Amino acid sequence: MARVWSLLFIWIAILSCYSSTANADQQSEVEGFFSQGGHTNNWAVLVCTSRFWFNYRHVANTLSMYRTVKRLGIPDSNIILMLADDVSCNARNKYPATVYNNAARFLDLYGDNVEVDYRGYEVTVENFIRMLTGRVSPDTPRSKRLLSDDRSNILVYMTGHGGDEFLKFQDAEEISAYDLADAFKQMSEKKRYNEIFFMIDTCQANTMYSKFDSPNILATGSSELGESSFSHHTDYEIGVAVIDSYTYYNLEFLENIDMTSNKTLQDLFGTYDPVQISSHPGIRSDLFHRPLDKVKVTDFFGNVQNVELTRYRYPLVEHDSWTEEVPQEPVNGSDVPRPSLKENHPQIYHSFDVKRSNNSQNLLTWLKSLSLPTLFGAMATTVIGYSITKAMQATQ
Repeated sequence: MARVWSLLFIWIAILSCYSSTANADQQSEVEGFFSQGGHTNNWAVLVCTSRFWFNYRHVANTLSMYRTVKRLGIPDSNIILMLADDVSCNARNKYPATVYNNAARFLDLYGDNVEVDYRGYEVTVENFIRMLTGRVSPDTPRSKRLLSDDRSNILVYMTGHGGDEFLKFQDAEEISAYDLADAFKQMSEKKRYNEIFFMIDTCQANTMYSKFDSPNILATGSSELGESSFSHHTDYEIGVAVIDSYTYYNLEFLENIDMTSNKTLQDLFGTYDPVQISSHPGIRSDLFHRPLDKVKVTDFFGNVQNVELTRYRYPLVEHDSWTEEVPQEPVNGSDVPRPSLKENHPQIYHSFDVKRSNNSQNLLTWLKSLSLPTLFGAMATTVIGYSITKAMQATQ
């Protein structure tokens, strides 16, 4: 009877150790789940809804975002750029074929490699909604299609002139907050995104995301209801404002990160200062399922993809190929033969030839993974069990 009790207590100790390790692993998996976006590709939809020379800053806003997402890794094939494209070669532009976002003119945003997908009068509400929802005509080229799926993270940036729950498109038509919410609803139902980050810089911008009701959408805007969105500064040589304040301070943050950055959207939002921006930026996160301090900026502005690792590596070559000789060739036309690849690099054939570990190795790995408190608890349980067993033997 005493031996049975002793074995029972030892078994309880082992189970408690395993349970502690399993709980720790489970907690790690939960934290990893919330820190990863679950996406495999990134897209950016950048829209300037204005035209005419005096709206120069809106073109500069959009091209600044375009340059940033390209620098952080999103290729042109995954960027939809909608631009009136009428300021670079405007007769009033003192610096033809250029667009700058700073009066010092350090960087030409127009450059040599800007790919405008929707240009001029192609920038319409209808084309914008069709592009988002995938309801384009069959003859639409690939560059005008948003080929996203349910594993895509999409950045949607818009800038222009707006008001209470509307945004003007080239002074000819408007898109309402209801239209935009309905487009995102269709995207959700058609599984065209994993997560969306919506950013808008316009007057009364925060009203544009007030009607959103689709899941996994994070939104931010430059100004509250009744507020204007102001420009940051003017280039007096060309006579117009060159960038808006909200976009300027977002870029100030984004210019200090690269593709390997661990900065989060919470860090970005923490830099918003209504005094500097001259308006009150808004953030809506109730539809978004991840904590903002776990969402990397590069989850939307970059193209950093998650890599799913398997437990074991796959043997790419058979053992027989290890014995094959590489034909010897003369070196630079001489008669001296080149050493075979097998002689110099015998490990090249076996670099992926890894077998599964046996049970004893698994047990050893598990024991090594146990923390000190867990081992102490197991030892204490064993000692208590042994003491109880001895006490029972003494009473018999």
